[in-house]
Amino acid sequence: MSRMKNMHVLFGSILLLTASALPAQITVKNGDRIAFLGDSITQQGNGSSGYLNLVMSALEANGIKAVKIPAGISGHKSNQMLARLDRDVIQKKPQIMTLSCGVNDVWHGKRGVSLEDYKKNITQIVDKAKGAGIKVYILTSTMITENPEHANNKKLAAYNDFLRTLAKEKSCTLVDLNADMQKQIAAVKAKHPKIKGNLLTVDGVHMNPLGNIMMAEGILRAFGLTDVQIAKAENTWNRRFFNQGIGLNIEEYKALSRKAFQADQSVPDYLKSLVKKDIQ
Repeated sequence: MSRMKNMHVLFGSILLLTASALPAQITVKNGDRIAFLGDSITQQGNGSSGYLNLVMSALEANGIKAVKIPAGISGHKSNQMLARLDRDVIQKKPQIMTLSCGVNDVWHGKRGVSLEDYKKNITQIVDKAKGAGIKVYILTSTMITENPEHANNKKLAAYNDFLRTLAKEKSCTLVDLNADMQKQIAAVKAKHPKIKGNLLTVDGVHMNPLGNIMMAEGILRAFGLTDVQIAKAENTWNRRFFNQGIGLNIEEYKALSRKAFQADQSVPDYLKSLVKKDIQ
């Protein structure tokens, strides 16, 4: 091989290594409007420490000022989200929409939405949003109870499998929050097998601070943020006080969680045990 050819190979290898080392490009731009369509998890996620505001503050911490369009309504299912899509999302002209839907379709039982109707509703939501020029991020539905073997979670699996398939068919970005949630819960329980109570939710469905962080981080990675950029955002999150009645920031809440898990308890149970000790 000639010296010149060797140089070309070496230069090509350097370019390849350099390109792979570069951070992924963030897909959100300054001024972009982001609609968050969902149910009560999204509605509550618009609280001061909810996942919507964690996402927005993380973007801002990395130099991107976007506009939030909250569109979560408690109890809503796919048929209701489809009915209000134009009013709550399309008319507000977002560039991006995250879609979180499925928990109530299953959780509401007989008042829920069958898988076949769910498929039709979600497909129409995605088609209409994309037809309006909106980039759609499909979020898999988070768990219904933190027990993956619960009947509702078994039923929900088919709904999430459809979302994964639809994301590929429609060229939408998938944010597999259900997988992230199950992975995080399993990791804690593997380390602390005796632990009881909810770890990422307040009631088995709606997120506690750790759950909101889990959702925010999943969306941010889908937006193209690296772990370094997400870590940078945590400095902003540390200035946010979570509504726990005890004024904790993110690092303090994480530290409290670690102590609770080491005691084989959820955070609420651990706090109750501390109060009980004080009373005694």
